[in-house]
Amino acid sequence: MHRTAITRRQFIERTAAVAGGILLSPLAARAAGKKTAVDVVPLGKTGLKACRLSFGCGTSSGRVQQELGQEGFNRLIRYAYDQGITHFDIARSYRTHGMLGEAIKGLPREKIFIQTKMGGNPEKPLEEIDKYRQTYGVDYIDSLLVHCTIKPNWEEERKRVMDAMQEAKDKKMILCHGVSCHSLPALKRAVELDWVDVHLVRVNPLGVMMDTADTQSWNAESDASHVPPVMEQIKLMRQKGRAVIGMKIMGEGRFTKPEDREKSIRLAMQPGLLDCVTIGFKNTAEVDEAIQRINSALAETA
Repeated sequence: MHRTAITRRQFIERTAAVAGGILLSPLAARAAGKKTAVDVVPLGKTGLKACRLSFGCGTSSGRVQQELGQEGFNRLIRYAYDQGITHFDIARSYRTHGMLGEAIKGLPREKIFIQTKMGGNPEKPLEEIDKYRQTYGVDYIDSLLVHCTIKPNWEEERKRVMDAMQEAKDKKMILCHGVSCHSLPALKRAVELDWVDVHLVRVNPLGVMMDTADTQSWNAESDASHVPPVMEQIKLMRQKGRAVIGMKIMGEGRFTKPEDREKSIRLAMQPGLLDCVTIGFKNTAEVDEAIQRINSALAETA
């Protein structure tokens, strides 16, 4: 199919226009006073709250954070916590999976929100969930996601996992469940399923690692056609009261230009688009920059 070539500037302007046209009103429950990156905000209709900015522990499958070593990882997690970040995004497949428990040891459990993910189709998923709790050193997991769905019928292949997550939720082993998607068909199917409490969605204005109609990552220089459908799906999630968390905000570390990081933050912080965003950090400067940019963007939308 022929596609008309557009410039990156045209694409960014188009994305902003589309986003601005479909966004819903912000959630009624807002933190008092000036909005910041570290506000604890409602997650859809789950009844749960989490820090608006989440520390992503899985940059390049966690390689970036793993290379800090356990002590370096501990220090960075504690630094982020001291700045007010109490939301941590992890997964069984990340190299940091076994490191997080040590990093958060001693922090007040009631102040921490842990989101983790289960990939594949393990034979005994409920036992796997219990192992996650042991690994992180916690009695419960706040949010557990089916990890990296691609096929449009992913719920058929992952039914055993989904049933186990529901049982775990009933037993208070986890507090909510959902899905992270890596294709547009999988994303659309997730929106249709009442089982989903939380959506983890790839969102950025440059089209890096975005959900597309196939399993390939999309390049903004050559194809801007898939961003509007992703934004439309987010609109449907919001209408259903789902929690929506944005990932790949920085293109998994690929946005080396400050202006690209700024554009991405401003898109993500548009009122009513996302509840939270998860960003992978490798040093304290990145933590500080993300907080500053988010605070600035929020101030302009107040």
